[in-house]
Amino acid sequence: MHRLTPMHTPNPQHQRGITLIESLIAIVIAGLGILGIVGVQMRTLSDTQTTVRRAQAIRLIEDLSERMKVNPNAQAVLSSYVSDFSDEPTPGNCASSTTGCTQAQQAAYDLAVWKKNVKTLPLGQAKIFVPPAESAVDATGRRQIGVMIAWRENERDSGASYKNDIDATKVRNTSGALQDGAGSANACPADRTCHLQYIAVSARCAPYKPGTGAAQYFCPGA
Repeated sequence: MHRLTPMHTPNPQHQRGITLIESLIAIVIAGLGILGIVGVQMRTLSDTQTTVRRAQAIRLIEDLSERMKVNPNAQAVLSSYVSDFSDEPTPGNCASSTTGCTQAQQAAYDLAVWKKNVKTLPLGQAKIFVPPAESAVDATGRRQIGVMIAWRENERDSGASYKNDIDATKVRNTSGALQDGAGSANACPADRTCHLQYIAVSARCAPYKPGTGAAQYFCPGA
């Protein structure tokens, strides 16, 4: 009679370390995904800030246009509004004058107050200039001015090539390549985002020349 000898089944060899590697891979993938989401959010935030700043710049230019409309003789003293980025105009004190402010004093006051408002933008500056096409026109015949507002840009790469497509001082030649335009002297400062806009000067007092004499100003209702 044979005895049944129990067979010893060897213990299975467990694989070790696989779970840890899979966990590390999952953490790396999750980390890359989070970084991608954060990058998209930062890009969206930067674009949103640029849009908000540009909207503020447009409103500031509208404010200057409205101030010029209030000044009935703004067209006669258009050169008084010309100002560079670094200029800090001082408002004239003519409030105590019995005759009131002259048109030049009113322009200086409006410009000083307006430039102070421009500084509400981050590193905000503004330049007001006579467009190149208007420079050759007699001072009494000029009808518009250019206004460029600059503020700190949110771009990491200040030399990004895409900015050429939104640079108002660039024009395309016959071959389609970008080059400096006639108004390149009024270029946006380095490391700044700019908004350029031209505003028409509609003053209540308009110049006219009777015959060959000097220009005179006609003010309806005056």
